[in-house]
Amino acid sequence: MNPPLMNLDFAAVAPVAIVGIGAMAVLVLEVFLAKSRSLSEFHVSSALALVATVALGMAIGTAAQAFFQGWSTVFNPDNPMLRLDRFSSFATLLVGIGALLSVWLSIQYLIELKINHGEYYALLLISTAGMMLMVSAVDLITVFLGLEILSIPLYVLAGFDRRKLNSNESAMKYFLIGSFASGLLLYGMALLYGTTGHTDLEGIRAAFSTDNPLSVAGLGLIVVGLAFKVSAVPFHQWTPDVYEGAPTSITAFMSVTVKAAAFVTLLRFVGGSAVPENLTQVFWVLAALTIIVGSVTAVVQDNVKRMLAYSSIGHAGIILLGFVAGSHEAHSAVLFYLFAYLFMNLGAFGVMVALADRGRDWDHIEDFAGLARKRPGMAALMTLFMLSLAGIPGTVGFIAKFQIFATTVQAGYIPLTVIAVLGSVISVYYYLRLPVWMYMREPGDVVPRSGIDTTEGIVLVACAFAVVLFGLFPNGGFPVWLLQDASALSWAREAAAALR
Repeated sequence: MNPPLMNLDFAAVAPVAIVGIGAMAVLVLEVFLAKSRSLSEFHVSSALALVATVALGMAIGTAAQAFFQGWSTVFNPDNPMLRLDRFSSFATLLVGIGALLSVWLSIQYLIELKINHGEYYALLLISTAGMMLMVSAVDLITVFLGLEILSIPLYVLAGFDRRKLNSNESAMKYFLIGSFASGLLLYGMALLYGTTGHTDLEGIRAAFSTDNPLSVAGLGLIVVGLAFKVSAVPFHQWTPDVYEGAPTSITAFMSVTVKAAAFVTLLRFVGGSAVPENLTQVFWVLAALTIIVGSVTAVVQDNVKRMLAYSSIGHAGIILLGFVAGSHEAHSAVLFYLFAYLFMNLGAFGVMVALADRGRDWDHIEDFAGLARKRPGMAALMTLFMLSLAGIPGTVGFIAKFQIFATTVQAGYIPLTVIAVLGSVISVYYYLRLPVWMYMREPGDVVPRSGIDTTEGIVLVACAFAVVLFGLFPNGGFPVWLLQDASALSWAREAAAALR
């Protein structure tokens, strides 16, 4: 008889383990560096960020190898709670890349805002490990474990600027509402276990019956719990306050990674089997309300972070269209949208991070007045990201929206598609307000930071390049040999195929 450890495949948990070990290394290193008087604040921050970069880079490399080599393995064959396949490795790549770019945005930003504490990178890595655990989970227990590991550090990070009242307020709101959402999710899991006798997703699908109201209620509560995480209406109230109060680097991090982890987990729940008709109707209502509320409310926002918060709500509604359509093509469109949203949204927040100066965030629309004269490069980048978020042709945002709309039309949901298109039309107004302020208004008294950190520049260039590259060549064919096979649409289709 083989020892129990001989049956375990540690490759299935490699990305999670690497990031977790990286978090512990950051905590230990920070203790020693803090005692050194010869190192400046910038050098300490850079050293800790380097450790985080190495850990995330190794995790991303492992996930990329798993995706392109087509791995499909579970941690414990006798009790499969974690699976590393093309679907989970694609999601791990999204989370890992989002976390890595957020780390690079944070190095100079933490110094500018005078909140450069070593535990920042450790908390960010722990939250990332929770997300990677969550997207690899094929069992209710590991889903909930991943959710809590990702959430608790984020509650702390949302209030990381302890001197500011709105930062403390955002952390408290996020904690209270997040705890309530976790309770609903856990209760839904309990109902599903009680009615099906399983905690693994395959067992639940086999034993699930739409004739049992408790099973339907359990699935509904799980959808509601995850709807809180993706900011779907009417579970969105926390989003604008938390986005505004949290440090901008953390807002950038949570806006792309948490949304990706929650949507991927929801896809794992509903993507492997036929969705009950009443659940499709729930998704229809959620999508319509989320698009309408997000698009209309964003119009009246003067704080850019709040505008992007309501914008993210609108984008969540568009992503929910893929759940309404429910086809394989729709699921691949959801994954591609998450891929596109990562670069265009993180890039927009990255510009705000790069402009922060002397303890002050650059987050009011008046701050951007005349920016094209003071920092023409930053103004051009922000305009590009706004155009992509609005879905203007030539950008990855247009391809992402087109894919979602096409699958929804093919499934016969024409009225919902019309609502989504109208929401996108409205979004053009509030997205283009920023370019109007930057190019057509006189500069104000507020002066942006004059220089840009190297890592900030790398993030902004990478995001801008991805927005243009995958907007013009979503199926590959870029006239550079190294990127000729970079087909984001094919990657999303291959990842979605693992759900079958």
